[in-house]
Amino acid sequence: MSLAAVGTNKSHWYAKLALELGHSAHGTQLLRTRRTGPLSVQKAFYPEGNDCAHLYLLHPPAGIVSGDELHIEIDLQQNAHGFVTTPGANRFYRARTDHSIGDPKQVQFTHLNLAANSVCEHFPLETLVYDQAQAENRVEIRLQPNSVYCGWDISCLGLPSSAQPFVSGSFNQLTKLYCADVLLYHDRILVKPENRLQHHVSGLASAPVFGTMLAYAPETKISYAQLNDLISKLREKINELNADSLISITLINQVLIVRYLGEQANQCKDLFIALWQILRPELIGKPARQPRIWYT
Repeated sequence: MSLAAVGTNKSHWYAKLALELGHSAHGTQLLRTRRTGPLSVQKAFYPEGNDCAHLYLLHPPAGIVSGDELHIEIDLQQNAHGFVTTPGANRFYRARTDHSIGDPKQVQFTHLNLAANSVCEHFPLETLVYDQAQAENRVEIRLQPNSVYCGWDISCLGLPSSAQPFVSGSFNQLTKLYCADVLLYHDRILVKPENRLQHHVSGLASAPVFGTMLAYAPETKISYAQLNDLISKLREKINELNADSLISITLINQVLIVRYLGEQANQCKDLFIALWQILRPELIGKPARQPRIWYT
């Protein structure tokens, strides 16, 4: 759907944000911003210097209701480096029960396109899925063989800290990562009462929070042997943090996959940050520096 193709149906709110990052002698710049609806960014920030642009995705409604579609597309040109995060949690609110008003679905699509030698770090804060939501979250990452990616998603079913569990509705999440149009990673989870995945021991085992962090760098930057050494460092950190029962690490097709399954979104984020602090210098060649917005 083009930016101009915005429906007039009041039960449907289509929003799109398209960003393009380029690189020149002056560093990485935000070249173009196209937006429809409430999605936006203020500007690029440079807490690490001109080589890495920090972008904070803003969605003033702070949540997605029935009929909403949010589309985020970020294109990084050759040699550009973008660090993308959000100032707060995303929310899929309870879906409408009156289907005569319109489709109850709530959808967010994120497309990340990396050109040669570009770097993308994509760290949105957690997604809260309210009870009775009808939510769909899709992330598609397209890399070139010599680009670098590191990103996570963190999902929380219900509001466990407020004693509001996720007991009905559905949450459909799909993540795909391509390198030179070859699919390297495909992961889908569909949580709904009928499939019992939420509480089955081979599913989520009644844990309300699950997260995945993905990292990819070409063999020209880090060899398979070096990746295995890096995994050993990550596992040492996991042992140090007493998180063996919460975190798993897998290496498939040069893609490092870190998974969390537990009780707290903040715990998941803190563990991922601790591992990112080890990953970033090895994969990107820069020390890990948390954005100030994560402290607010």
